[in-house]
Amino acid sequence: MILAIDIGNTNIVVGCIDEEKTYFIERVSTDRSKTELEYAIDIKTILDIYHINRSDIEGAIISSVVPQITFAARLAVQKILKKDAMIVGPGVKTGLNILLDNPGEMGADRVADAVAALAQYPVPLVIVDMGTATTISVLDDKKRYIGGMILPGVGVSLDALTARASQLSGISIDAPRHVIGKNTIECMKSGVLYSNAAALDGIIDRIEEELGEKATVVATGGLAKKIVPHCKREIILDEELLLRGLLIIYEKNK
Repeated sequence: MILAIDIGNTNIVVGCIDEEKTYFIERVSTDRSKTELEYAIDIKTILDIYHINRSDIEGAIISSVVPQITFAARLAVQKILKKDAMIVGPGVKTGLNILLDNPGEMGADRVADAVAALAQYPVPLVIVDMGTATTISVLDDKKRYIGGMILPGVGVSLDALTARASQLSGISIDAPRHVIGKNTIECMKSGVLYSNAAALDGIIDRIEEELGEKATVVATGGLAKKIVPHCKREIILDEELLLRGLLIIYEKNK
């Protein structure tokens, strides 16, 4: 098995995975002030909770969109496993044909998502990753990464709403009893959930219109399970997508 780590703006996803199964997926808060020792303690604690023997871990791979934490995480893995972690970035083979103006600016998490989706689902593909931002990636019928879009994440939208409206306090992102809210809390929950669900439905329609054909739609990320059930479009929920992508990239480069 390998240790796979994805460093996002809000959370760091940690998991152990091999060809047979995913042993666990956990999240810790992204904290730019933490040292490598503190991240090492976080990783060791998670491994201990799941009774993972460090000698059973073949290696590690890290994808990151927070450069200032990447080095600390790499040192943390070195402390725990006594092995150097592979970093997804320039020079790492992915097998992905990226048709962007500047392929180097593409986030490592989007690369891993695309690699995993191509290995498992039919093209053309639309990949939705719902984290701090909601990112949408599009792969055409020739398996080429042709672009996508980035929109404010569910949490970002909610934080902006509560920060700018003095009468609105913070709420949890849970489904309200009705689409038409009967009180302020229900109205906010309904607005946040259904606006994001409707946005996905509408975006997928427009992407398929531009592609000229139907696409397989896959959603992942910490908030996808909150939003996808409220979409009218058929969307496959795959919470292990990113880790599988990191495993495939690791195998290509080991």
